[in-house]
Amino acid sequence: MLHNTTTPWDSGRGENIMRVAIVGLGYVGTVTSACLAESGHLVVGVDVNQIKIDQINAGVSPVSELGLGELVQNNVDRGRLRATSDICGAVAAAEAVLVTVGTPSGRNGDVRLDDVLKVVGEIGRALADADGWRLVLITSTVPPGTVEGDLVPLLEERSGKRRGEDFGVAFSPEFLREGTAVADFLSPPKTVIGAEDDRSARVAASLYRPFSTEVTRTPIAVAEMVKFSDNAWHALKVAFANEIGRVAEAYGVDSHAVMSIFKSDTRLNISSRYLTPGFAFGGSCLPKDLRTLTYRARRNGASIPVLESILPSNRAHLDLALEKIETLGVKKVAVLGLAFKAGTDDLRESPSLELAERLLGKGYEVRIHDEHVNLRELIGANRAYVLAVLPHIAEHLHDDFQEVVRAADVLVVTQNNPAYARVLAEARPDQTVLDLCGIARPARPTANYVGLTW
Repeated sequence: MLHNTTTPWDSGRGENIMRVAIVGLGYVGTVTSACLAESGHLVVGVDVNQIKIDQINAGVSPVSELGLGELVQNNVDRGRLRATSDICGAVAAAEAVLVTVGTPSGRNGDVRLDDVLKVVGEIGRALADADGWRLVLITSTVPPGTVEGDLVPLLEERSGKRRGEDFGVAFSPEFLREGTAVADFLSPPKTVIGAEDDRSARVAASLYRPFSTEVTRTPIAVAEMVKFSDNAWHALKVAFANEIGRVAEAYGVDSHAVMSIFKSDTRLNISSRYLTPGFAFGGSCLPKDLRTLTYRARRNGASIPVLESILPSNRAHLDLALEKIETLGVKKVAVLGLAFKAGTDDLRESPSLELAERLLGKGYEVRIHDEHVNLRELIGANRAYVLAVLPHIAEHLHDDFQEVVRAADVLVVTQNNPAYARVLAEARPDQTVLDLCGIARPARPTANYVGLTW
């Protein structure tokens, strides 16, 4: 569960001042070393490359980055920063050990963890001979589950000690952009620390206290996933803007003018809206306009693979919901929500409606509730759509919410309707709540609650 921690930690040499070892003097490691030294920490960088070590000790940055050279020089001169190849000595003298080695792609596209595993194994051996508690803080980008599944067991095996008793482990993703890395470190967009025990979280937070008063603590796997979600989103934004540019160019339209207007909308476009995992989208606008855009782009010779993948991705989410229901092995299903979103009676291209139709086609006994949908009152295009596509849906739609819930084995919540937020509390122990949108999500996992992506 997410919460903020802002508790300071005092090493005895002044608030938040620590002896820190940073293993890996590449881009991230050098920037981290110089910035932590600038904040007053006593930092030793560790690397196998003697050239990098000699450069640091001479006050020269081994990587080119705006403002980094001055920070390295100043902190070497002050005695706050030095470098060595002796990892055992560095770990022995440190209170916190940061792992900043690279995790490049392998030939198959998966991440290569060889360097991280090697370094963590060496840290484990160094911990075996070290007295006192130390924090091992991983900042290298690793897939979710790596710290708990691979790195902690390796540290315990090589050290002969136990995490949580003899040493602590935390994960903190870095958000540094080359070219602005120093500025990003000194004024981070967010600071995230994944830790399973309070001491590790508190000590890790103290490292970043000079740069960020707000520290978000999470489980380690959440912190690991944050970095991947950020980078995937950034890549998607670039690809999206470029594809809009290609479509606009095919029409002779000024793409910069289009995207300037797009970016001015901070209520919907550049905001947190539509960025919470949930059910598939539908309605009278998004599917229709995407089909038009992709068709016209192809006709005009514009390549738009990202935009063309959106509707198939949306359908895959609907398929996943159906698979979840089939896995439960029951036949009586309550679908809570029929319109494409809460607060409307618009059924056009509603994923909830399509889910109900597919369940009926597979022989399920389906009852549907939607407080805003009354088929007798539908008019216009909405009524025409239902009569043409799903004329038999009326017999499955019921006004009595309690009746719909009572008769079902599984309660499928498809809308963010506040009326459905308490469905888990109202469900019987023998009923499963499959929450496709997260409105009924409990604070802690329960046996009869299933999320679409949780």
